[in-house]
Amino acid sequence: MNLTVIGSTGRTGRHVVDQALRRDHRVTAFTRRPDALTERSRLAGVVAGDGRDPEAVATAVRGADAVIAIVAAASRRGPHQAAEVIRVVTAAMARAGVRRLVVTSAYPIVGVRPRLPLAILRMLFRDAYADARAMERELLDSPLDWTIARLNRLTDKPAQGPLQITTDLLGRPRPMTRADTAAALLDIAADPRFARRAVNLSGPVPVR
Repeated sequence: MNLTVIGSTGRTGRHVVDQALRRDHRVTAFTRRPDALTERSRLAGVVAGDGRDPEAVATAVRGADAVIAIVAAASRRGPHQAAEVIRVVTAAMARAGVRRLVVTSAYPIVGVRPRLPLAILRMLFRDAYADARAMERELLDSPLDWTIARLNRLTDKPAQGPLQITTDLLGRPRPMTRADTAAALLDIAADPRFARRAVNLSGPVPVR
């Protein structure tokens, strides 16, 4: 499919772009740092810009079959702009007639177990999580075929296998590799059963 990746030079976005190319998708990369793209010659297009710029986003999503947006803040100090970016992205997609959107969010904003670690995370990342909640509200009001993919702790380890993807709360959230997360995001984008749903992702259960 024709796929636009917003946040394509981030630590997770790079994996999404790489794996999308391996799956023979035509990829348009949207980023503020086009010089950081390593597969530029294989891309269908590169759009440089800020996710809050309506014109740049409109250019990036035009002609796409699906958009994957990875817009979380790089650190807990921010800046926290996910809700602003998604407001612009959903408006641009609606104008362009592009319906399929997958957006990453944070599982701790809904998780209840384990209680103490999640409570500490919500305290440390309160501004980022408030932004994630606002972003999710923007999507709930959107007419697009969106999916919210709530992620757990991401690692840079080698791929370990398919992630758990569920609409239920997780009893024991497990760390996720960025490579496995990228594969899951691409699978979700291609599966209409996930449209207009929020799903919670977790690392695979270890084999004993």
